[in-house]
Amino acid sequence: MTLTQKGYKKRIIDKKIESYLKTFGAVTIEGPKWCGKTWTSLNHAQSVCYISDPTGNFQNRELAKLNPEFVLEGSYPRLIDEWQEVPSLWDSIRFWVDQSGKKGQFLLTGSSTPRHKGILHSGAGRFGILRMRTMSLFETEDSKGVINIKSLFNNKIESQSIKKTSLKELIYFCIRGGWPGAIGKTETESLEMSKSYLETVISNDMFQLDGVKRDIRKVRSLIHSLARNESTLCSNSTLKKDVESLDKIEIDPSTISDYLNILTRLFLIEDQPSFYPSVRSSRRFLQSPKRHFTDVSLTIAAMKLNSNLLFNDLNTFGYLFEALCIHDLRIYTEAIGGNLYHMRDNRENEIDAIVELADGRWGAIEIKLGSHQIDEAARNLLRVKNIITKEGGKEPDFLCVVCGLCPATYTRDDGVHVVPITAIC
Repeated sequence: MTLTQKGYKKRIIDKKIESYLKTFGAVTIEGPKWCGKTWTSLNHAQSVCYISDPTGNFQNRELAKLNPEFVLEGSYPRLIDEWQEVPSLWDSIRFWVDQSGKKGQFLLTGSSTPRHKGILHSGAGRFGILRMRTMSLFETEDSKGVINIKSLFNNKIESQSIKKTSLKELIYFCIRGGWPGAIGKTETESLEMSKSYLETVISNDMFQLDGVKRDIRKVRSLIHSLARNESTLCSNSTLKKDVESLDKIEIDPSTISDYLNILTRLFLIEDQPSFYPSVRSSRRFLQSPKRHFTDVSLTIAAMKLNSNLLFNDLNTFGYLFEALCIHDLRIYTEAIGGNLYHMRDNRENEIDAIVELADGRWGAIEIKLGSHQIDEAARNLLRVKNIITKEGGKEPDFLCVVCGLCPATYTRDDGVHVVPITAIC
C-alpha cells in the first residue's frame, strides 16, 4: 500500500519513477519547491520521514544528523523528504543500499542542490536521479495529448480537428503556470502566488541554501533582467548591461555568476543547451544556451505583467508562449529518454527546439503563436534542413510546427507536421 494522497493527479514522471525503483537502490527526485515532488513520491512510497517537519523543534532533522538509522528504518520504498537539509544522509543511504543490495529502498526529494560538502561518495550505480518540473498542459488536462513525441519520429500524424484554444486561454495558461496548487485558481490568485514564490526565493531561500547574505536589490534586478530576456540567447555580459542601463544598478560579473549559480541550484532557472549537428563546413554553430525560468508564470510575475498587458503586446507574449512550449516539450521528450536543445549558427539560422533521442535520431520544432505564422515556420525548417544535409549533417527525422492558435493536427504537402500545443503530449 502506497501513501498516495486523495486528489493526486497522475504525473508523466510516475512511469520513470517506477522504472528507476526497479533499477536503483535509491531514487532522487529534484525540482523546484511546490512542483509536486512530495505528492508524487508518496504515490510510490510505503513510509515517509519529513526532514523539514518543524515538530519538536525540527526533531527529525536533528535525529537525522545524530542517528541516521532513525530516518532510514521503515517500510520500503521509504520517502526521505527534503533530504538535502542533512547532506550527510547521502552517504548513509549509499552505505545502507550497499549493505542490503536491494532495489527500490529509498525515494529522496530535494528542492535545492547542496554543495555536497561532507559527502564522500558520488552514489554512482546506487542512486538514480530524476528532474521534476511543474505540470505540463497534458498533466493539467488542458492538452488532449492525441499526438506524442514518438509518433512524430514515426511520422504517423493523423489529421484531426482539435478544439481551438483562444488567445485568452493561452495567456491564462502562462499566468497560471504548471503549479499543482494553482490549478483552478483565478488570474489574480495565480499572479499573487507567483509573486510570493519569487519573493520567498529572494528573501529567504537563497540565504538558507548556503548562509551567504546577498544584495537583495541586485538579486531582484537580475531576476527582472532574466525575465526581460526570456527565450533569448542572453550572455552574462548582456545581463550586466541590461541591469546597469535599465535599473541603474552597478553589478560585477562575478556577482552575476554567483547569483545565477544559486538560482540554478534552487531550480528557479534552467538552461536549454545548444545542439551541434555534425557538418563539414566553415559554418559555426553557437554553443550558448537559452536560459528559462522553471515556469513561465515566474517570468510574468517578475515583469509585473497581467492578461490585459499581454493581450496588447503579442510580441512579448510570443516569447512567453515559446517558454511555455519549451517547458512542456522538455517534459514529453525526457519521458521517452530524449533531450531538448535549441540550434543557431553564426549566420542567424535557428530552430526553436531540437528533440534528440538516445539512439541519435533527432527532430526540429518551430514554435509559433498564430496559425498565420505556420508557412513562415515551415519554410525556415525546410531551409535549415537543406543547409545541414548539404553540408554533410544527419537529416532530421521530422519537422514540426507547434502552434498556439490552431484548430487541427495535420501534415502539410511539404512533409512538415503541424500540431497545436493543446494536442501534444
